[in-house]
Amino acid sequence: MKRPSWTVTVLTGALCLLVLAGCPKKTVVTPEPEPTPIPVEPEPLPEFEWNLGTIYFDFDKSDIRPGDATILQGNYDQISDAAAQDETPGITIEGYCDPIGTAEYNLALGMRRAEAARAYLVKLGADADQLTVMSYGEEKLVTQDALRFELNRRCEFKVTE
Repeated sequence: MKRPSWTVTVLTGALCLLVLAGCPKKTVVTPEPEPTPIPVEPEPLPEFEWNLGTIYFDFDKSDIRPGDATILQGNYDQISDAAAQDETPGITIEGYCDPIGTAEYNLALGMRRAEAARAYLVKLGADADQLTVMSYGEEKLVTQDALRFELNRRCEFKVTE
C-alpha cells in the first residue's frame, strides 16, 4: 500500500484540528435579574389657586346686578374646577352693609345679600351643602367715607378648609 504524501497528511491533520477546534462550546447565558423598579411618587397637583370675586349691591338692596352675575359665574367656575380636582372645600359667603340704618337691620340685610349670592350659585349648579352664609352687617367697613359707601355694600367669598 502506498503511503499518503505529506501534503495529504498535513491537510488531513489540519482538517481534524479545524473540526475539533472549530466547534466552540455553547456558553449558557443566564439573564440578569430585572432591577427592582424604584417606586416613583406622582407629582402632587399644584395647589388650586382661588381668586373669588367680590360682588356689590345697590343701596338697601339684595338683588344680584347683571355685572355681579358675571362675577358669580366666575366664582362658580372656580368651585366647579376645584371639585373636578377632588378639592371640595367649603365656601363662606359673607354679607356686608354700609353704616346707614340700625345694626339689626344691617345684619338682616347682609344676610339677605349672602343668601341671594348663595341661591344664585346653587342655581348655577353649586352644591348647597358646600356654601355657608353669614352676615357682618356694618361691622367690617371698607370705608367710612360717605361718598364711597357703595364699597361697603358687598358679599365676599372665603374658602374654608
